[in-house]
Amino acid sequence: MIPVVVSFDLDLISPFAIIVSLVGYTIVFLALYFLSVVYKNIPRLLHLEIRQRLRRAGKHHQAEKDLNIPAEVSAAIAMALHLHFNAQHDLESNVVTIKRVSKRYSPWSSKIYGLNTYKK
Repeated sequence: MIPVVVSFDLDLISPFAIIVSLVGYTIVFLALYFLSVVYKNIPRLLHLEIRQRLRRAGKHHQAEKDLNIPAEVSAAIAMALHLHFNAQHDLESNVVTIKRVSKRYSPWSSKIYGLNTYKK
């Protein structure tokens, strides 16, 4: 067996490639961090808007209550919506029937007309 020597030479990597890769990784991680902050604060923004609507309607005591929906309720709503939007067809019997035809010969299904005839 021949031993394989793998060498990694850092001198072959240009400084421009290092800078480009560092800038790229930084941009990606900053974008992921920004998106995580936005997604974590979406419920707060929605609750703020709902509370403002309740206060404008004069329901101050309801605006101070907890507006979170339990996970079980959210799952039930999501399942109901899924079943509603995917119920486009009626329930079928899933029975396939094959009807026998009394006339079995047809020139369209005959193989003899598909053969080439050669002239001598």
